[in-house]
Amino acid sequence: MKDNIQLHDKTFDPYIDKETIAKAVSNLAKQIAEYAGNDRVVFIVVLKGSFIFAADLAKVYAKDAVFEFYRLKSYEGTQTSGNVKILVDIDADLIKGKKVVVLEDIVDTGNTLEIILSELSKKQPADLKIATLFFKPEAYKKDFPLDFVGMKIPNAFIVGYGLDYDELGRNLPEIYKIKKEKMIDFILFGPPGAGKGTQAKIIKDKLGLTYIATGDMFRNHIKNETPLGLKAKAFIQKGDLVPDEITIDMIKEIISDPEIKGLIFDGFPRTVKQAEFLDKLMAEKDLIIDALIALDVPENHLVERLLERGKTSGRSDDNEATIKHRLKQYHAKTEPVKDYYKKQGKYYEVNGVGSIEEVNQRLLDVISNIKLRDRT
Repeated sequence: MKDNIQLHDKTFDPYIDKETIAKAVSNLAKQIAEYAGNDRVVFIVVLKGSFIFAADLAKVYAKDAVFEFYRLKSYEGTQTSGNVKILVDIDADLIKGKKVVVLEDIVDTGNTLEIILSELSKKQPADLKIATLFFKPEAYKKDFPLDFVGMKIPNAFIVGYGLDYDELGRNLPEIYKIKKEKMIDFILFGPPGAGKGTQAKIIKDKLGLTYIATGDMFRNHIKNETPLGLKAKAFIQKGDLVPDEITIDMIKEIISDPEIKGLIFDGFPRTVKQAEFLDKLMAEKDLIIDALIALDVPENHLVERLLERGKTSGRSDDNEATIKHRLKQYHAKTEPVKDYYKKQGKYYEVNGVGSIEEVNQRLLDVISNIKLRDRT
């Protein structure tokens, strides 16, 4: 395989070789042959992406079969458009009363497949199955099962072996995945009152990064009554901390988006255990924390800021006794996270005293000098 390829404005790295693909296709052919039994299967080839997959499967499929062709459109650039159009349909008589297997090159959200199944079911096949060469479980949004799966892959945009990026790349015999732009993934760190939230939101907008703040994340899930939100709400209503597992699952949803260019974490991790969880999760997504950037603010300044915030915002928890308790908790439980990232050579400190603009410029200067860690 080539080291990388250029298609239009995107670079793609080598991902799956010809031998691995051939093995997956052969295994699918055997599974479908077992399902067919003594019946002749009608394969519905979903164009354009499945044409190479279907041709290679036909070569190794051991029984008689009929191949029909179905064409839809759902992708624009590197993202599914969400709007699926049927461009080439098939006659109902061709599949009525027969065993039908839909051949898909790839299933991600399942939106396209849902339309296919709905339309083909109207033509009254005896049975309707789905076979896909590639499947992205993280992107899948539907409940119906996939009957035959060649291989499961992460939620990354891929080309080759029939799959394209704006019509280029279909003829490649291997699979390549899109190369992520090198943007920074970092933790903005500091005690209560250091100004993390304010600075993170400014940097997010300036650099086009994704901002992950646990408080905002919890509120969004609870507001939308997601399964994770309902779990978190039950703990919050009892006055308990949300378990790390729920927080990690929420973060996992966010960083699974292949279009994310970089991340800012604010308010997480708060403990060394959470930092270890985060590193493991990032590694699963071929990502890595590049830096922990700590805002250094003397404690007397922190107390003054939080007391002033209490006056202007009406927050009852910004009183002197509560503030000192929160700072004590920070020093005992959260501050050790600094040492965790210091040992990895990822710790940076920024003077957090000054105007919002002054502190922001210091942060941007540090970010511009951070050497990004290697990504796959």
